Amino acid sequence: MFESLSDRLSGIFDKLTRRGALSEADVAEAMREVRRALLEADVALDVVKSFTDKVKARAVGVEVVKSVTPGQMVVKIVHDQLIEMLGSDASPIDLEAPAPVPILMVGLQGSGKTTTTAKIARRLTERQRKKVLMASLDTRRPAAMEQLKILGQQNGIETLPIVAGQSAVEIAQRAITAAKLGGYDVVILDTAGRVTVDDALMSEAAEVKRLTNPHEVLLVADALTGQDAVNTARAFDGQIGITGIVLTRVDGDGRGGAALSMRAVTGKPIKLMGVGEKADALEDFHPSRVADRILGMGDIVALVEKAAANIDAEKAAKMAAKMSKGEFDMNDLADQLRQMQKLGGMGGILGLMPGMGKMKGQLAAAGIDDRFIGRQIAVIQSMNKKERVKPAIIDFKRRKRIAAGSGTDVAEVNKVLKMHRQMADVMKAMGKQKGGLFGKLGSMLGGGGMPDLSKMDPAQLEKMAKDMGVGPGGLPPGLPKGLPPMPGGLPGLPGGKLPGLPGLPGFGKGPTKK
Repeated sequence: MFESLSDRLSGIFDKLTRRGALSEADVAEAMREVRRALLEADVALDVVKSFTDKVKARAVGVEVVKSVTPGQMVVKIVHDQLIEMLGSDASPIDLEAPAPVPILMVGLQGSGKTTTTAKIARRLTERQRKKVLMASLDTRRPAAMEQLKILGQQNGIETLPIVAGQSAVEIAQRAITAAKLGGYDVVILDTAGRVTVDDALMSEAAEVKRLTNPHEVLLVADALTGQDAVNTARAFDGQIGITGIVLTRVDGDGRGGAALSMRAVTGKPIKLMGVGEKADALEDFHPSRVADRILGMGDIVALVEKAAANIDAEKAAKMAAKMSKGEFDMNDLADQLRQMQKLGGMGGILGLMPGMGKMKGQLAAAGIDDRFIGRQIAVIQSMNKKERVKPAIIDFKRRKRIAAGSGTDVAEVNKVLKMHRQMADVMKAMGKQKGGLFGKLGSMLGGGGMPDLSKMDPAQLEKMAKDMGVGPGGLPPGLPKGLPPMPGGLPGLPGGKLPGLPGLPGFGKGPTKK
């Protein structure tokens, strides 16, 4: 999301930051380009005008003129204004009410309402240990109730038994009663949708809201519909009254105009973002972190959260102990590559690393993408057990056999072997450092295991990321030279320091020199 907007803005600000001083004409020209970039990203016209006016008013003032780096100060002003436009603070789903807490899901047909209902239920169950009941109020769409029932079974969430012939209002009343009798903490009501906003849709949703008195009314909006999503939000808020917005298919929208317009137009916070089809592909909406992503500053906290959610703490501790002894075979490399896939692939990780957004295009141009990782895993899987443990025995004849078995060529096999040698050397050097990476990993994972990130505030998470060495910098002190340090320290790379995350294949200029 925001990829095209981020690219445009980074180009505009690159020009500004290269200048020693800025005139009012320089700022005006930059704001015209920012305005054009926002409009192309499908941001509402009135929102764009308000945004650029506020930025320009601050950017031509004393605040910038007296700054040592005027260009950087303008970037900061834009960053601050983006956060203000997106809502300043994160607004998670509010459950501070007597149980069972009713949550009403509304939206148009096809926006992903039913799937999002199941995602939220799973999230509340796993992260907050809530007992959740889901109920489908969609009596018109064929198999809508069955769909929610199947999603409930797949994710271990209870659903209200289906009774044929009941109206949406009757189902809602039965759901509230069942939730009270069953001791549920939360009951989520999935209402019917329409292709467009109409009176029948609104009157039914309004009646359900009146009878159930929901604590949260969440509008599910498809980010791909752009300005239509904003118009839908305005209509639902005006006629029913919503408390928050959940944006779906955010991963498929490179512009991001809907997200940037929603908060400003409705005044209601975006609470969650759907970032994929899987049941756990749901993220909290943090305005400051989204602003960071738009301006290419990355999102280290999100990266740490993803790592904690996807990394097996016990397995990571064993891996750390093994690597500290200088042991790193092909099986370990395959595990690291699979971890990268779990974290959203190379593009997903690079998008969260500060200053690494531009590298995504360079890697794509070089043919290094998520398919590249898949090919490398295939190469390793084509090796026999002995070759994976002792890759030094792989001669040219074996390389030809491995290439044929993996559907690649000998050059691809050579790349995998070269990457393994480089990473093995780095791991061995790290293991010799007292209190280095593996000491940090052991202290974090030892004893109480991986901390519960859902109970930590962003400041604590940022401190954890800093303590783990994620951020600007190259190789840790004492490591051998000859490997390319990466800006921001990409996990697992020579220069990256976040434990348990995979390495970026294909980098380095040969084996490490000692």
